[in-house]
Formats: sequence, C-alpha cells, structure tokens
Amino acid sequence: MRRRSFFKLGLLGACTLAAGGAAYRLARGPAPLRRFELDGEARAALAAIVPAMLGSALPPGAVALARSIDGVRTAIHGLPLAQQGEVQDLFGLLALAPARWLVTGIDGGWIGADPRQVAAFLQGWRLHRFAILQTAYLALHDLILGAWYADSASWAAIGYPGPMAELS
Repeated sequence: MRRRSFFKLGLLGACTLAAGGAAYRLARGPAPLRRFELDGEARAALAAIVPAMLGSALPPGAVALARSIDGVRTAIHGLPLAQQGEVQDLFGLLALAPARWLVTGIDGGWIGADPRQVAAFLQGWRLHRFAILQTAYLALHDLILGAWYADSASWAAIGYPGPMAELS
C-alpha cells in the first residue's frame, strides 16, 4: 500500500465514522437529563479533593470528610438537571484513568493520591490558560466551599454564630 492510498483510506474511514455517529445521534435524539449520581469513583475523587480544597479548615477524621462529601452531593442536587449533567461529566472525566492522568497528572487513582499532587493539579486548573479547566476548578471550589460553609457544624470553627433568630 502506498502512502497516498493509506491517507485516502484513513480519510474515508474517518468520514464513515463521523457519518455513522451523526446518524446515530439523529436517530436516537438527545440524551435525557438525569439526576447526578455520586458513585464510588466520584466519591473517591471528592475524598481526595475536599481536603486539598479546604485545607486546615477541615477537621481531621472521616466524619467531617463524609459530611463534606454529602454536602457537595446535596449542593449538586440543588442545581438544574442540565448543570447536574455537566458536573456528572466532570466527575466522569476525573474517574477515567487516561483522562484523569492527562488533565490532572494523577496516575494511580484517587484513593492513593498524594495530597500535594492533588493541590498542585487544583492550582494548575485555577491558573490554567484554558478557560474550561478554570471553570472546572471554580465549579469544584464553589461546590465544596459552599457545602462546607452551609453546614452548621462548621460554623463554630469560623466564629459564625448562625442566622439571627428573627430570620430563621
């Protein structure tokens, strides 16, 4: 096979795959919107990201971490279904090993992730030149910190006495 024939065959194959994908999408229609599911991989990712994001504000122990993760899940469930789908896509990206390694640099999985490496990838996303990674960082940041400070158990650590009695 000559080089020109090889390129023609490759181009024909790519066009065939694109046409097949487009036909499948047209026949099937858009995917239905679903509620966010916090599966094992997403929970493991949060278990590594939450301590790096909260730092010393997070008390030591599994109970505070579990409360924070549950708070993030609750916060995500408060979003519109379209945004829940986007968050699900983000956690899907973080769960898939090749994609996780490519965008975060973490190669061994979330359970054994080095906290310094997690903090470094978060900082890298925060300052990244691609807006989509900055947006992903901001989504994680807002969900985690919002859930943390919405939890009344964390108010004492920051000196917040809670809402005024007249407002509650």
